[in-house]
Amino acid sequence: MPISQHHARNVTDRLVRGRPVDEVVGLLTDTSEEERPVPPRVPGLREWSADAHARRVEFVEGLGVEIPHLTGTAPRGDASVMRGSIENYIGMAQVPVGLVGPLRVNGMHARGDFYVPLATSEGALVASHDRGAHLLTAAGGAVCLTTTEQVQRAPAFVFERMGQAAHFAAWVVGEYEALKAAVSRTTRHGRLTDVGTHIEGNHVYLVFAFHTGDAAGQNMVTFCTAALCEEILARTPVQPRYWFLESNMSGDKKATALSFIQGRGRSVTAEASIPRALVEDVLHTTPERMSDYWRVSFVAGVRTGSIGVNGHVANGIAALFLACGQDVACVSEASVGVTRLEVTDQGDLYAALSLPNLIVGSVGGGTRLPTAQECLRIMDCLGDDRASKLAEICAALTLAGELSIVGALCSGDFARAHAALGRGSPAR
Repeated sequence: MPISQHHARNVTDRLVRGRPVDEVVGLLTDTSEEERPVPPRVPGLREWSADAHARRVEFVEGLGVEIPHLTGTAPRGDASVMRGSIENYIGMAQVPVGLVGPLRVNGMHARGDFYVPLATSEGALVASHDRGAHLLTAAGGAVCLTTTEQVQRAPAFVFERMGQAAHFAAWVVGEYEALKAAVSRTTRHGRLTDVGTHIEGNHVYLVFAFHTGDAAGQNMVTFCTAALCEEILARTPVQPRYWFLESNMSGDKKATALSFIQGRGRSVTAEASIPRALVEDVLHTTPERMSDYWRVSFVAGVRTGSIGVNGHVANGIAALFLACGQDVACVSEASVGVTRLEVTDQGDLYAALSLPNLIVGSVGGGTRLPTAQECLRIMDCLGDDRASKLAEICAALTLAGELSIVGALCSGDFARAHAALGRGSPAR
């Protein structure tokens, strides 16, 4: 994803935080088991008994996280807790939550071994991501890097003629500092980072980009854009005939080419180098066959007009979003990504996944709900200064899912795994 010089400078300043660049680059490396022992896997793998469930609950509590709401032992809270998350509240939908891990992440924000909660009703999904997590961890982990962080809102203004539209657009560009000040008066947590303009006949589309702190930021950018529009309308030298707060150009809750290029939310890229022996042992295939599959699937994605090309990124993101109180509709944009698999000169497997549109937050929104808070605490991703950490864990998780599904398709295990895990109890 190419970014402007202005954005690149901001990203670099945020990443290095006064440290030498070579020190920062040194963080983005694999971490072997010799350097840091791998913690135990989740107990009772692929066991559905009451005893296995109890052992898994005890395991999570052993991590220092109590999960009474997830286990259903806590009394149902007052309905007022749901304010801001639901209207006409009548009850809770139940989606089972499974645990993946450990997943080793070597990121700028997420560094360590994580157990990741996933909410889904699709059999084989948790097992697949757990297998990929085991593979990544054994290989030294996924290296993750968060680059741009911006959420857009795009109002539209309509004029009589194109000349007025051009006059208005030119004036707005010159008001950037005044608009930044207007945002600072509206919120303590967000700031305006860029203003894009697009003239189409007598229409002007403004694309405001905001940094939203640790919130996903959908509401924040709406409130800020409303304040900006009031500021603009009060001072513009040429008044529009009419205007709309959102023009449908921001990419909100939809996959768009503009967001794919510019990034929306947190843009994260993850990579891993998997030794040949691990590919053969865990995935039952070879780096060459996986590279062959990736090439075939990439051509198929291009031929079908896919925005981004990946295997099943939406699976992991949707399950993580459900578990952790994220806006599930944002899966439509967050699951846009590009997976790449190559054979290295040493005969190992290089894997990379870029996710340019991760709308995630560690504060506000659905993160206030009891089960979401418990899931976020399992990963230490609840509260301030943890949203980018959550984004990097999400990237590592979905890279694990990509490796697992491609491996299954190459080895012939794909249908067998779903037959074994994707059905209910055998008929009696």
